[in-house]
Amino acid sequence: MTEKKECCPCSDICPLEDAMRIIGGKWKVQILCSLYRDGSTRFNELKRKMKGISNTMLANALKELEQDGLVKREQFMEIPPHVEYTATPKCDGLIPILIQLAQWSMNIKS
Repeated sequence: MTEKKECCPCSDICPLEDAMRIIGGKWKVQILCSLYRDGSTRFNELKRKMKGISNTMLANALKELEQDGLVKREQFMEIPPHVEYTATPKCDGLIPILIQLAQWSMNIKS
């Protein structure tokens, strides 16, 4: 009985709630899809791809995604120094789910 409760989106113990905390919000899915598709990307390049996102919002979303293990931040101590962000292997399992969710969304609109 406990196993069923842990998987139930209607119960008190809901893993979907944690998943939505991790990828929820206006920008996180777009950031993850962009990094997954394009590979290692600098902050300003990523910002240009996310039309309408502020520096603060992008920085916060990247920091949260990094803390949750979906994004890797790598600092290059070159001249000039720069930072690149990459989707981690943990993101690989999420992408097919996002594709299915997008397909579901298109199906309910038709």
